[in-house]
Amino acid sequence: MALADAVAWAQRKKLIKAGRQPLTGTVSAVSVGIVGGVPLLDLCYEEDVKADTDMNVVCTGDGRFVEVQGTAEAEPFARDELNALLDLAVAGCTELTAHQRTALDTVLEK
Repeated sequence: MALADAVAWAQRKKLIKAGRQPLTGTVSAVSVGIVGGVPLLDLCYEEDVKADTDMNVVCTGDGRFVEVQGTAEAEPFARDELNALLDLAVAGCTELTAHQRTALDTVLEK
């Protein structure tokens, strides 16, 4: 968000050539995990330390994965649990992307 704001400022000041768009998209990141058998989004510290599985997921604004990093803390996790966590993470990233777009629209209107 800060970078997009800085680019918009530089474009207004004509420090970036007209028609050039240095930013090609957005990214967002969330944590997900399984705590007590329940998949959770955006783990707080207390949930994270109790998680059977925890994962960090970074997505582009169009839903592609930049990073997926997950760990089974005690017992290995099943493929269906992985799919559930990825679905939850993508939903969280999609929501963050919507908030970013709203905020960016405000910044770019200045």
